[in-house]
Amino acid sequence: MTDASLARDIDACCRLTGEFTLRSGQVSHEYFDKYLFESDPALLARVADAMVGLLPEGTELLGGLEMGGIPIATALAARVSLPALFVRKQAKEYGTCKLAEGPAVEGRRVTLVEDVITTGGAVRDATRALREAGAVVETVLCAIDRSPAGENPLADVRLEVRPVLTKADLDAARES
Repeated sequence: MTDASLARDIDACCRLTGEFTLRSGQVSHEYFDKYLFESDPALLARVADAMVGLLPEGTELLGGLEMGGIPIATALAARVSLPALFVRKQAKEYGTCKLAEGPAVEGRRVTLVEDVITTGGAVRDATRALREAGAVVETVLCAIDRSPAGENPLADVRLEVRPVLTKADLDAARES
């Protein structure tokens, strides 16, 4: 069940209008600036609290995607006492050369944490890389799912998307 007050507060804080090019290359007349809620301690806490009930049983690690998923994964990890991973867009080319900073992932069940999903490109890339490293990745939690209603943009990599809010939730909050 959607928290209408959270949807209203996130929408009021984060929805920008104009012309924006998304990571996918799509052009949108609306943009949800997730950093506006992620930098607000009260809103970030509410999003993390809403994710607690979405977390799959058996999760061993929370994989926050660079950059927006990291603060959410950290806040969620503190609530559920699970370790967090910080998943880069690509492995760094120096030092440990890791893709995911934190505990080892091999053989462990990782639930990804992302801020906004539209086409799922960054999540898809992280899923493939973590699976190649031996992680079991089946679910992604996200604060906002902007993908078309009823579609799973990550079905091709067999990943379940569990959103706190959808674009429809935010649109409904704006209209109320």
